[in-house]
Amino acid sequence: MSATETTQQKPLWLLIEENILDLDSSELSGGDPEGVIQRVAHELDNTGYNVSRHGGNMLKLRWALGKARTVGKPMLQDLDGAVSALTLDGLTDLYGAATNLLDDVGKTWPELKGPAYRSDVVEMIEAKKLDLMIAKAKETDGDQGIRYLLEENVKGEVIVAALGISEEKLNEVINLIAKEKAERERVAGLLEKVANKSSEEKIKYLLDNNVTEPLIVEMAEVDQGAIDAVKKAMEEELKEQQRLAEEEAARKKAEAAGPALEDISNEDMRDHIEAIREIMEFSDVEKEIRTMCEQSAIPQCLIDIAVSEPGKLDELEKKAEG
Repeated sequence: MSATETTQQKPLWLLIEENILDLDSSELSGGDPEGVIQRVAHELDNTGYNVSRHGGNMLKLRWALGKARTVGKPMLQDLDGAVSALTLDGLTDLYGAATNLLDDVGKTWPELKGPAYRSDVVEMIEAKKLDLMIAKAKETDGDQGIRYLLEENVKGEVIVAALGISEEKLNEVINLIAKEKAERERVAGLLEKVANKSSEEKIKYLLDNNVTEPLIVEMAEVDQGAIDAVKKAMEEELKEQQRLAEEEAARKKAEAAGPALEDISNEDMRDHIEAIREIMEFSDVEKEIRTMCEQSAIPQCLIDIAVSEPGKLDELEKKAEG
């Protein structure tokens, strides 16, 4: 990092305090404070600031070093310690956290409460919060860390660098979150349509519309037991529907097949056999015979005899004639 980039990121007061923090105890409390001041001033000149030849900046350096000698330790030691002690739970309100921190550290270093310092301290706290969030993200499984940082509005490039993932992976998670959001919106719309229904009816409606069970639990505010009960009822209902459908199919099949052989009247028997013979004169192909017989509403039992035992038709006809 260049001196210019460092200067753009760090204010002079912080650079001064960092240099004071780097001093050993003999330099901080020794008998040559002016020599220390001159050396630090020249070191600060290398950061891009004009300190050694700038009266105002030299006054800032003299004051900071003098205060550190008076207190017996660098200000940054207390400030860094306070920032390091912060936790995520205490950083839900950054500005509130900054106020509390400055009130605490400001008991010894009241100058920190000034407007020239506050914004920089807030940035330090923001950086600490980001570090804590990244540490938390790294402790999670799968894509949860990426999701967490996205929810906390951390920039994509920061997430990629911090978690060591590719941009493709980041975009994959972003797209998945977008799909999940769209699905939540769809489910919300479905719930609006059954807002006045019972919980059981809502669950059934959502299941019928292919909503996943975890999402039903969350958005319909029901437990898994309620879903299981509705699914069981739906299975029983489906079985009943299948039973009725099978009965109806059997009824239609029986209706299409016509009456049994013994239930056919003599007159109808003669008419049917005559029709069968006319058909069999037209074709001797079984499929064609069956098709034409069915079209002529001839009972299935007679059709089966016509194609399997045609000689039995004479016997049936004779019997029908009495």
